[in-house]
Amino acid sequence: MKELTHKPLSGLHGELSVPGDKSISHRGIMFGAISHGQTILHHFLTAEDCLSTLKAFQQLGVPIKRTGETVVIDGVGLHGLKKPDKPLDMGNSGTTTRLIMGLLAGQNFETTLFGDASLSKRPMKRVSEPLAEMGADICVTEGHLPARIHGKKLHAIDYHLRVASAQVKSALILAAIQADKPSILVEQLPTRNHTEKMLNAFGAAVETLPDGVTIQVNPQPKLNGIELTVPGDMSSAAFFLVAATLVPNSKLILKNVGVNETRTGLLKILKQMGGRVVERHRDESGEPTADLIVSSAALKPIEIGAAEIPAVIDELPLVALLAAKANGVSRITGAGELRVKETDRIAAVVQEFTKLGITIRELPDGFVIDGSQPWQVKKHQLDSHGDHRIGMTLAIASLLVDTSFQLAGAESVNISYPEFFDDLESVMNVESYS
Repeated sequence: MKELTHKPLSGLHGELSVPGDKSISHRGIMFGAISHGQTILHHFLTAEDCLSTLKAFQQLGVPIKRTGETVVIDGVGLHGLKKPDKPLDMGNSGTTTRLIMGLLAGQNFETTLFGDASLSKRPMKRVSEPLAEMGADICVTEGHLPARIHGKKLHAIDYHLRVASAQVKSALILAAIQADKPSILVEQLPTRNHTEKMLNAFGAAVETLPDGVTIQVNPQPKLNGIELTVPGDMSSAAFFLVAATLVPNSKLILKNVGVNETRTGLLKILKQMGGRVVERHRDESGEPTADLIVSSAALKPIEIGAAEIPAVIDELPLVALLAAKANGVSRITGAGELRVKETDRIAAVVQEFTKLGITIRELPDGFVIDGSQPWQVKKHQLDSHGDHRIGMTLAIASLLVDTSFQLAGAESVNISYPEFFDDLESVMNVESYS
């Protein structure tokens, strides 16, 4: 049980460099592993999920060495992975699981994947079923992990994705680069494009057509290792963007944050609500990055629907927190995907926000939140539900009240942001900022 800090007297101030991007760190390991030559990753995210990916590829016969936040991968090529001598432990990582299913579907050996209790509840047929249309042989346990993958030769596919999911799309792309002919994938809505951008940086030919949702994947590329500095994770920066917006008299600078166009949904929502965020020192040389300067602001309510959800899916608990302090009624819909994250994030947000006295109503695919009502705290023990993003959202919420809370399951932050509580403490203890 962790004691959460309550309202700071003089706001939040200072500069932070948030951890490396989780999505890019995962993919850096994977794509370096199936490339020729050496890949060097700087500012790699050393959180539990990304370490699950690193360990899995070591078991698949890839030489990988990590020194702090620097990872060196000696790639074995697209067809150089080896059968592991025991099942691969995915930990809590849905990204590792779903992407590796697509990659291993086209290899020439059998693999078993398993995960922790939370991951074992998450749906996997959304990946195994479209892969089966490419000739893959994947057996999932009642739609979940454990999964057994019998590697097969794969054929091309022309497929319309049934869910707006970057993980499903990425799994299919990793299968399609092993197929016999070019494949076409069509998304419902544009999702994170790190897989497409990064694979092309390694030498693949993955083209997004002008409609923004059709992707052509050319097979059997020769990938070559690269050197990459992983940008700061927007989903980690989001907690401090929201904290500085909501805590009065705050001003923070978040350094070198990734601002890929498929990840900036929260910035757009903040600006629509009246938030004060400025970009500085933007760099477009690889994955785009910028310093973000955020100051406290009074907020207006907002309505968000399905079209906006993919670009802000991981930040939606924070959007709900913004709405809880906006002057009016906000409505978030089209977010049914939150039901199948590390926990049911819709139910968890409603349950924990109700403890804080927030006026919130659960919808099948989102929330209705009245931020004009004062918070009337009902309970002082909050619960992360084993979900890193819920735990960190509640820690930010605790800064907005004049009382202390205890947080059960605070260790869940280690999944994506092990330094979170230290970083939060650091920007609360700065006496002045210039």
